[in-house]
Amino acid sequence: MAGPLHFDALAETYQQARPPYPEALWDRLRELEVLRPGVRVIELGAGTGEATMRLLGAGADVVAVEPGRALAARLRLRCPSARVVIARAEDAAMGEAQFDLAVAATSVHWLDLGVVIPKLRRAIVDDGHLAVWRTAFGDPRTTTPFRDRIDAIVARRVDEPVRPGPGELDTEGWARLLSSSGDFTVVHVDEFRWTIDLSADQVHGLFRTFSNWTASEAQAAAEAARDLGGTVTEHYVTPLILLRRT
Repeated sequence: MAGPLHFDALAETYQQARPPYPEALWDRLRELEVLRPGVRVIELGAGTGEATMRLLGAGADVVAVEPGRALAARLRLRCPSARVVIARAEDAAMGEAQFDLAVAATSVHWLDLGVVIPKLRRAIVDDGHLAVWRTAFGDPRTTTPFRDRIDAIVARRVDEPVRPGPGELDTEGWARLLSSSGDFTVVHVDEFRWTIDLSADQVHGLFRTFSNWTASEAQAAAEAARDLGGTVTEHYVTPLILLRRT
């Protein structure tokens, strides 16, 4: 299983290939009034700014923490109004009561929560929030010919890489884990199901960024898309967990 800096070696591909988060997610964050003009946000594992751009666009003041230097360089170019800190979340100086909202977008499974959660509690104001979300690339409720081909590629693995933490769609498990220290309590859980059309080249780029996929497997996924007409419709799920500082 590759580590989080796997993405740093593929920074250009990551920026080009990763799809945006669904619009319904941003609507919900605004409805819950945690994302609003002037809100002070610390984002952990910001990557090349997939979430950062939307946070800034909503009027937030963002400190983006990213350990990968190549990713951070692209983040600075893409989001010049964000303050970018090159560091692991476990090592970053966060201060006390500096932020209204912490965000971990497709990064929480890389964090040492035993270290990060207490730091966030100190860094966030009373009644501030922690928002955690990620995209599961593949909705188990939906079967497609392309997903059948993907399952066949995965089935050929001798050793299946194991991601740290609960399963990708074990939203309840993540909610329990994130609140287990008592520093935060869960106040809202949601799941957004959405679709996206991807060309074979886009499939190759996206699957190349997955830390548990090899280069040859990503190529096989692209070939599957070409065999199925060159463009495939993918069905994805983005779970959201919102917690309040206790």
